[in-house]
Amino acid sequence: MEKRTLGKSDLSVSKMGLGCMSLGTDSANAEKIIKAALDEGINYFDTADLYNYGVNEELVGKALASIRDQVVIATKVGNRWTENKDGWSWDPSKKYIKEAVKKSLKRLGTDYIDLYQLHGGTIDDPIDETIEAFEELKSEGFIRYYGISSIRPNVIREYVDRSSIVSVMMQYSLLDRRPEEVMASLKENGVSVVTRGSVAKGILSDTILSIKENQWEGKEYLDYSSNEIKELIESIQAKLLHDKRSLNELALQFNLANKAVAAVVTGASTIEQIKDNARAVNSTALTKEEWAFLHMVTRESHYTAHR
Repeated sequence: MEKRTLGKSDLSVSKMGLGCMSLGTDSANAEKIIKAALDEGINYFDTADLYNYGVNEELVGKALASIRDQVVIATKVGNRWTENKDGWSWDPSKKYIKEAVKKSLKRLGTDYIDLYQLHGGTIDDPIDETIEAFEELKSEGFIRYYGISSIRPNVIREYVDRSSIVSVMMQYSLLDRRPEEVMASLKENGVSVVTRGSVAKGILSDTILSIKENQWEGKEYLDYSSNEIKELIESIQAKLLHDKRSLNELALQFNLANKAVAAVVTGASTIEQIKDNARAVNSTALTKEEWAFLHMVTRESHYTAHR
């Protein structure tokens, strides 16, 4: 699988990363899915301390221990969970980040994290303090690089201007084009975009093509109504889908067509999902005609309304 450089770092990541949140808590099954990802050429694995209250990091670390130097492990910080593990609160303080990284390192069974990401962020955060924490962790050798996971343009701009982030993880799809507001600026500043939510909760996957007429109700997404979603899918199906091109391919290739995007991170709870997504990202890139049609039918007004 093709690899791309993440921002100004020396991290070379597969253009499809495995989002590990959906692995579950069964160690044997998680190892099978991660092995299937490795077999497809995936070297980029994204987790977070919050997923299953640390269990996800443990599973990822265990599965990748024997090939630690061959993979890129990304995790996240900022959500402090309660002692009873029944909820969490936002804490981007320097003190918490520097405590949390040591716990993540222990769960992952590694002495360094390739990409440490702030798991959210608001404009009211102590941003300079947060950046200072990440910079110290870099200088101390606990992390190689850092980034943020955010869809807030004002927060993203602050980190681009004031820090050395190498990536921003954002929800991005044909139905959610909000990130386009900042993508050009990120590209100019040498910050890569890592996308999630590329199939819009399954609406842009091939399974949607088999639903019946009376099953469209409840398929709203952001400010798209069920009827708009139905019409959009039908227009894409009529114009672009054929034996050699699937809806899943179009959704993932749409993300990868943006020059700011280094990788799409997709979740998987089965081996077959890994294989399907790998086939999609390894398929032919969008033609100019496909790209133009997809941009036309999704309308920019749908993302500018969400600023």
